[in-house]
Amino acid sequence: MTVTEDHANRRAAAQHALAEHLRLTAAGRVDEWVELFAPDAVLEFPYAPAGVPQRVTGRDALVAHMRNFPETFDVEFVDLVFHDTVDPSLVIAEFRSKGTALPTGKPYEQTCISVVRTDDDGLITHYLDYWNPLVAIEALTPSDVRSDSERGVTFGG
Repeated sequence: MTVTEDHANRRAAAQHALAEHLRLTAAGRVDEWVELFAPDAVLEFPYAPAGVPQRVTGRDALVAHMRNFPETFDVEFVDLVFHDTVDPSLVIAEFRSKGTALPTGKPYEQTCISVVRTDDDGLITHYLDYWNPLVAIEALTPSDVRSDSERGVTFGG
């Protein structure tokens, strides 16, 4: 296999891992979702609001963090665009979520950018997730309660 073929295969595996992450998250299939991650993988949320950890490490912690997502949001991820990188194991993607915050019935529409690293087996080792916590807070705030940018949300560990 040539270096070019190896890079193409690694890039395809990395993009597949991210696309599967979105598919399984939307489907609420947490037990399958976590298998996309290396055992010591890190999931980071730089803009996490109060109540949501900024860093989750290891498969057990990932499952605990995501366990309640299917009861919190009914979403689909759309408009997935990958951006080319020099490193074939690094994926940068933009996408949107469209759906509903289930506890309130309010719309949940989010724009995300994710930066994902994978290993030689195509497993996610580091997932950096840029999303707007204010959108989640608003969607999870009941209509009869005034929004407050200081309010946290709890949909994870």
